[in-house]
Amino acid sequence: MTVSTGPAAGSPATGTGTGTGMTVADFAQRVFDAVLGAQEIQALYLGDRLGYYTALAAGGPLTSTELAAATGSAERYAREWLEHQAVCGYLTVQAPVTDQASDSDSDSDSGTGTGTGDADALSRRYLLPSGHAEVLTDVDSLNYLAPFARFVAGAGRQLGEIVTAYRTGGGVSWEHFGADAREAQAAMNRPMFLSALCQELLPSAPEVHAVLTAGARVADIGCGAGWSAVAIARAYPGVTVDGFDPDTVAIRLAERNAAGFGVADRVTFADIDAADLADGDGAGSYDLVFAFECVHDMPDPVAVLDAARRLLTDGGSMIVMDERCAETFQAPGSELERLLYGYSLTGCLPDGMSRQPSVGTGTVMRPATLAGYAELAGFSATSTLPVEHDFFRFYRLVP
Repeated sequence: MTVSTGPAAGSPATGTGTGTGMTVADFAQRVFDAVLGAQEIQALYLGDRLGYYTALAAGGPLTSTELAAATGSAERYAREWLEHQAVCGYLTVQAPVTDQASDSDSDSDSGTGTGTGDADALSRRYLLPSGHAEVLTDVDSLNYLAPFARFVAGAGRQLGEIVTAYRTGGGVSWEHFGADAREAQAAMNRPMFLSALCQELLPSAPEVHAVLTAGARVADIGCGAGWSAVAIARAYPGVTVDGFDPDTVAIRLAERNAAGFGVADRVTFADIDAADLADGDGAGSYDLVFAFECVHDMPDPVAVLDAARRLLTDGGSMIVMDERCAETFQAPGSELERLLYGYSLTGCLPDGMSRQPSVGTGTVMRPATLAGYAELAGFSATSTLPVEHDFFRFYRLVP
């Protein structure tokens, strides 16, 4: 495929605007750059799922033959992936970098022959730089971004159903997105929950921190894989946490995570709807109810917030953590706003619309929207807590 870096014949001049402040050529370049980025995400997914990055981080530099042997994969595919990653700057290459053989006595690097060029390709060694390894393999680093590729892959598998949902007004439930999306969500949240939630973020809200320090009973609604519940239990020894999520697979994963971190004696999980809990023995039982990054996914957030309010003891409050989107719509928007709308297009909005009737919030839940839901649910006040975070905003809802 040949891509021109200049305007196509017969196209408007380079200086012609598109109505967005960009020339046609500039906008074409932006779309082309997006194609390159999409290809890198696809390659990142392969490297993550096949264990290529982990193997390189642990034993690099490696040849394609060594990487294939270490990961139980085919050498030819490993070689193509390594060359792509080197060309894109994800990996560095140790000599030989170029092939010296003539056309008459060598095969292409990409071929399967045994000529000199192919031998050079097989002898190259590839290194994953330590800084790149942190971003791609360190599951506890706040810089860990590999799970983004899993989410894109999980959503990509459902694009046909999502197209249908756009036409009909239906949806695609989170359960349909499969292991990639579920694991991506858990893996992206894990570093922040384990390394920052209770070390920096919640202590920034003195009233919440004091309740937890004193030893509280906590409900974690929409707990997913349970990392938030695990983090709170680890940081506050006097706290007990009950996590709730309708996704049974996620609940089983949460139970394993709690056991693995030694807090299963104070953390329990159940695949139950919060509304059912509030109608039973759970009413009036919790000092704090948390909802981490889930309210915007709910088809009926008012009903869930009402249930959360009824779970609270006298004097209790609800803490909602959700994306720090702009307070009002702006176009063009920030990188964060672009990311959030991207999530919403193929993930959060289709999930929220999969159960009708639905308010169809989507990922971009602005502060006024949440405050409106909270008021309808019977809360008397919604305030933004003084917690500084680039991606999330923390709210306190008071009955």
